[in-house]
Amino acid sequence: MQDYLKRILEGFKSYNPTQDTSMIEKAYHFAETAHKGQKRLTGEDFFMHCCEVALILLEHKLDADTICAALLHDTVEDTSTTVADIEKNFNKEIALMVEGLTKIDKLENTSNDEQTMENWRKMLIAVSHDMRIILIKLADRTHNMKTLDALAPKRRIEKAQETINLYAPLAQRLGMFSLKNELEDLSFKYLQPEEYKNLVAGVAKRSESLEKILLSFKENLDKVLVKEQIPHRLLSRVKNYYSIHRKMVKQNISFEQIQDLLGVRIITESKLDCYRALGALHANFKPVSGTFTDYIAMPKMNMYQSIHTTVFYEGQLIEVQIRTEEMHRTCEYGIAAHWRYKLGTKEDPHFDEKLNWIRQWIEWQRDLTAPREFIESFQTDINLSQIFVFTPMGEVKVLPEHATPLDFAYSIHTEIGDHYAGALVNGKMVKMNHELKSGDICTIQTRKNVLPSKQWLEAARTARARSKIKVSLRSRGIDL
Repeated sequence: MQDYLKRILEGFKSYNPTQDTSMIEKAYHFAETAHKGQKRLTGEDFFMHCCEVALILLEHKLDADTICAALLHDTVEDTSTTVADIEKNFNKEIALMVEGLTKIDKLENTSNDEQTMENWRKMLIAVSHDMRIILIKLADRTHNMKTLDALAPKRRIEKAQETINLYAPLAQRLGMFSLKNELEDLSFKYLQPEEYKNLVAGVAKRSESLEKILLSFKENLDKVLVKEQIPHRLLSRVKNYYSIHRKMVKQNISFEQIQDLLGVRIITESKLDCYRALGALHANFKPVSGTFTDYIAMPKMNMYQSIHTTVFYEGQLIEVQIRTEEMHRTCEYGIAAHWRYKLGTKEDPHFDEKLNWIRQWIEWQRDLTAPREFIESFQTDINLSQIFVFTPMGEVKVLPEHATPLDFAYSIHTEIGDHYAGALVNGKMVKMNHELKSGDICTIQTRKNVLPSKQWLEAARTARARSKIKVSLRSRGIDL
């Protein structure tokens, strides 16, 4: 097990070379002693799981307190250690994280559907004060999914379903895309084993020819960018299995018809360089119509920024993402990137915006009594399929897919939502439940004597709009 300690300390020092690691070392030995003699269902030492969770978080460059909490995360639940012991030996922040994780684990031990929903509601409310608890939980779930074979078949399916429905979207919403992809693929493997096996074989069969095309494209692209004197580095990837499967189902096509398995990222220095790189790319490679999206000008809800476009090359479609180094760091590590700099001089100026969505969402949902409605609302708001709708003055509002003019009105201001009397979309009157699309210009009409009714809840899709409507109804003594 000493090899684990070496890997953990070296991993931490690789991005935090000057920070003292004695607390991490102490947490390692404390947890190792506490879990002595305990085994997992796999037959391995239980403490190995704690180390693997810490190693996953090191890939996301978390701070020392989080690494300590990861090593200690099961001590209170599975040993005689108390939260007070953790605080006494380490500090209050670490103790609170371990306590939060212990609460989540207790909540998870149920197979009742309604109870599971209620537990998720409690969990999100409980951990919203320190998002690092969720980050540790995501790492914990990732390692548990890797060792899912040790569980009974029924439990495997339950865990995989919960992971793909809640944990993977949560990882995506927090901007932790590598974890999201891994959680999706691990769940897919158990939920649809035949489809998974066929896809793995299909990708392997095509990988050699795809790699040659990718290498050739990168060499030619590199020459173009060097000629234009655009500073850059190039990264490449093949789509994860679950995203391939999802596309096949959505478009009702076979694996052989999937053309955009390949992806290249251009990482450059500034926003201007991103647009220069886009111009050079489109001038030298044939772009595919309708594939261009600018998430730099209009970032996603989780602060993701990148230019997306697809080009033809040697009979293949290659998706190209263009972003700066800072945008790439946010994309790779999501909100985890903040804690990397917490003890240094560099603070992440967008950190509060990245966390605000979940804090605000939980605030809107606190009074929801039906667990299923809470989770359904969570899954709607966590969905990153989003649209960009304009006010008549040109201001952009980012809304989830299927949002309505009523959602748009509440996104501008509660007063505008509460007195909604009608809407024009692109100059034409539409119904309250009309589904908006990206690029729509929406004009909201209001009247002072209009107030929300219960029917409005049927037209509202977002947590914010539904919450504000309920506040108005309750204030007037209307039963929900």
